[in-house]
Amino acid sequence: MHKTGIWPANKLLYALLGVLLLSLSNVRAQDSLRIDIDSLPISETTIIRSTQYPVKIIPRGVTLRVPKISFNETKPLLKRIKRFRIPSFWERENELDIQMSEVAFVNWNAGGDNAISAIGKLYFARNYKFRYFQWDNDLELRFGWNAQEGRQWRKTDDAIRFSSTIGYRRDTISNWFYSVKMKFNTQFADGFKYPDRSEPISRFMAPGYLFLGAGTSYIPEGKKFNLYLSPFTFKGTFVLDQELANRGAFGVRRAETDAMGNIISPGENLFAELGFLLTHKWNLEVAKNIALEHNITLYADYLRVIGNVDVDWVLKWNFQVNEYINATLLTHLIYDDDILFDRVIADDGTVINPGAPRTQFRQQLGIGINYKF
Repeated sequence: MHKTGIWPANKLLYALLGVLLLSLSNVRAQDSLRIDIDSLPISETTIIRSTQYPVKIIPRGVTLRVPKISFNETKPLLKRIKRFRIPSFWERENELDIQMSEVAFVNWNAGGDNAISAIGKLYFARNYKFRYFQWDNDLELRFGWNAQEGRQWRKTDDAIRFSSTIGYRRDTISNWFYSVKMKFNTQFADGFKYPDRSEPISRFMAPGYLFLGAGTSYIPEGKKFNLYLSPFTFKGTFVLDQELANRGAFGVRRAETDAMGNIISPGENLFAELGFLLTHKWNLEVAKNIALEHNITLYADYLRVIGNVDVDWVLKWNFQVNEYINATLLTHLIYDDDILFDRVIADDGTVINPGAPRTQFRQQLGIGINYKF
């Protein structure tokens, strides 16, 4: 056979073999995609990974670094973690204040009597505020006494004061509220005109003052400021001790007696008034650890004496030494034309001296313990 005739046949044969081998390799490659790689021996598995390129675009605020765990800045847990509580619209305030002073003498040439005095105060506040509605309540209990060698103890302070105000406003922007206010004042123990202890001049609910009225309040957001104005307020003066009521104490109608001093008609226990009421409370931080508490009540009666104003004004300076020690300077001024001084009544009921109202003033300075809980 001629060589030139053989090569074309060989080339054709080689081409057919190449096409056959190529088709077999494609079929095997397609079948290999359906085989679980993990099931194959390691020697027969080849894994080709794509090249991992470095990050070119880094978002703002992202820092690429190798994570490192360090406890160098870790501090021990000194206080127990407070559990999460559902937010409440109530604000609570509890305060205990005790002030004491003492003086003692031993072989003191200048002389003097051993004495001790103390004043205790409890204050509770419960205030609720949500959108258009506000309800403020506060209760203050005070009592003070002084014991001196050679005499009985004497009362230096005595008060029970409760106040409740309900307010409603049209929107959350305004600081003016339509308000209804109730205020009540009385005392714990009997009061005397020392050193005379024969007859008390005041007792529990003698007097007791009740204010009840409606008006408007100005309460700025975030400030301890409260201004209340009421054009119509009922004021009731209670004298539940009949002996004091018979004498006509604190403005109530006294008992009617005959010529021999016998009581024909007992004295009344309630003296009612209707008038204008203004109250103003303001707690102001004057300087660091120095605060001023201002609380004033003005009342004018429409029915009896128009233009006469009853005043009850408390001004208190608080000097905070530390978390528990504080000093206070308090002044208290009262004027009420229904409280008469130097009144003299004969045994038969004849008024010898009708008495006259006077300005009452009290000042108190003390250092003590203050605890809020």
